[in-house]
Amino acid sequence: MLPYIGEFVGTALLIILGCGVVANVNLTGSGMKGAGALQICIAWGLAVMIPAFIFGEASGASFNPALTLALAVDGSFPWSQVPGYILAQLLGAFVGACIVYVLFKGHFDATEDPGTKLGVFATGPSIKNFWLNFFSEFIGTFILVFAIKGISNVSGIAMGVDKLFVFGIIVAIGMSLGGLTGYAINPARDLGPRLAHAVLPIKGKGDSNFSYGLTVPLFAPILGAICAVLLYAAIPW
Repeated sequence: MLPYIGEFVGTALLIILGCGVVANVNLTGSGMKGAGALQICIAWGLAVMIPAFIFGEASGASFNPALTLALAVDGSFPWSQVPGYILAQLLGAFVGACIVYVLFKGHFDATEDPGTKLGVFATGPSIKNFWLNFFSEFIGTFILVFAIKGISNVSGIAMGVDKLFVFGIIVAIGMSLGGLTGYAINPARDLGPRLAHAVLPIKGKGDSNFSYGLTVPLFAPILGAICAVLLYAAIPW
């Protein structure tokens, strides 16, 4: 039971900190409005790192269905735990997004643009092009998972340093590729908050854009993660 609790609480914390920084930077009336993409990229890296330190021993700190599935494909994670992990991750992401809404409700009410409100919860392309958007999420997740697997090649690494490496990976992906699609690189990170956006009573929220959310940020990360572990396994290290 503890691993599933770890994935649920860890993913909720990830979303509170990650979606929280987007709200903090973009919503009307926030004291940090306009702080910019640099703050968002660094904060998303920290949002992954902090719960990873807390729940790494308890659950492995996946917080990402694409990573969970990929590790099951390469045999380093039991298939029997995959459904429970993914459910915990999705529920955690949904709950985390609801908490962000409660914390920033006044700022959501004061913000007029529906796209800005949706952007707090979910990702979207800066230029719509399905295949390029899909490829961006595929490559971003491929880099994430391939790099995570590669950490195991570092000999003599001190306990906990691997979490700092993951922070660096997330920030690097965000700074290099984040402007294309918002770098979901995690189906739970996008789908859970998008569902929250759909059901929460957000003033003037507009459409939740499931035509995008149920395609690119859902399937591209899964394919990218699986390809990453397959390539990693094929290399004669």
